[in-house]
Amino acid sequence: MKLFPSACLAVLLTLASASFAAPPKKAAKPEPAKMVRVVFQTEKGVIELELDEARAPQTVRNFLVYVDGGFFDGGVFHRTVKPDNQPNNNVKIEVIQGGINPARESEQRPPIPLERTNVTGLEHKDGTLSMARDTPDTAVSDFFICIGDQPELDFGGKRNPDGQGFGAFGRVVKGMDVVRAIQKAPAEGQKLTPPVKIQRAMRKP
Repeated sequence: MKLFPSACLAVLLTLASASFAAPPKKAAKPEPAKMVRVVFQTEKGVIELELDEARAPQTVRNFLVYVDGGFFDGGVFHRTVKPDNQPNNNVKIEVIQGGINPARESEQRPPIPLERTNVTGLEHKDGTLSMARDTPDTAVSDFFICIGDQPELDFGGKRNPDGQGFGAFGRVVKGMDVVRAIQKAPAEGQKLTPPVKIQRAMRKP
């Protein structure tokens, strides 16, 4: 009986052991952050929003605290900005602005950092959802929705003298007709009279 040389036997044993070895595991891909949907039921109809947590995480999380806590139930759209009601602004915009239930203003969270559009990549397009603010890092709970593209609200835009822009964090996916109806509602200057009530706000399952 012939025997395999020791070198050949070692090779065969190596090949055999390799054939029974477990296949290498593939690295798990991180799950992308999902878009969060929020529905606003208003006196003039339903507005459905899509929030981009992947690109504006701090702003979205802050907004959802107010949604989940029922702060927008009984809230209002209180401001409309149209070409004919901003005589003191050289840079014109078109938006509607809303906020939480006025009775709960004392429960608001601290202001959040401004997530600038040159960092997030989000732009103020028709239907964009963004945070109202005064100076940078002062946004709390008031938000606005763009009617038409508003590039002057992006980083580097001239609507705000500081040039830092506003914190866009989502968009309207249904109900722009409702947004436009709110913009055209009766107003004294930019103040909606009466304000348009937000009856309920909730996450969409």
